[in-house]
Amino acid sequence: MGHEQISAAASGMRLDDTALAKLFRDAHTHVHWLPKPVNEALLHELYELMKWAPTSMNVSPARLVFVTGQEAKERLVPALSPGNVDKTRSAPVTVIVSYDTKFHEHLPTLFPNNPNARDMFAGNEALRTRTMVLNASLQGGYLILAARALGLDCGPMSGFDNAKVDAEFFPDGRWKSNFLLNLGYGDVSRRYPRNPRLSFEEACRIL
Repeated sequence: MGHEQISAAASGMRLDDTALAKLFRDAHTHVHWLPKPVNEALLHELYELMKWAPTSMNVSPARLVFVTGQEAKERLVPALSPGNVDKTRSAPVTVIVSYDTKFHEHLPTLFPNNPNARDMFAGNEALRTRTMVLNASLQGGYLILAARALGLDCGPMSGFDNAKVDAEFFPDGRWKSNFLLNLGYGDVSRRYPRNPRLSFEEACRIL
């Protein structure tokens, strides 16, 4: 069965409870990590899965820097809040989830059905910024789900100085950091209890 046939067959198919638990119900944010490496092939597989999720006009502005070596990790440390230092040093991988401020330059390839897409964004800074930040954040969420689907645990972080990260890793100014994501295999024995969530009645309306 070809890829298109599989996709058609899967349309409308519900994931089983094991998969739903892995992605959502039983998934935790991890801060303690097992000393188990994440190989480069898995990082490639992670991106190849995450990239297919939707963005507005297929703009795909997210850019990922996988920080794996200790020397590279130490370049991150001065930008981290104190509470994020140890968890980042011990994580096998820290992803700098970023966005490309010139994402629109790729639109002739990514969105060929609208020949004017690149110029529309190039001439409107407010639209470009709003689209870039929103969709890169959306892709960051997809990245977390893709990582969990591949058996990885995640620890997203916002406690850092974006300007310091950008100066250190993106000195040309084109890419900008959004948030950090630790990846690896979490130490379940040191996992914190799950925090509560709002009920449907508190968070939702049906009109």
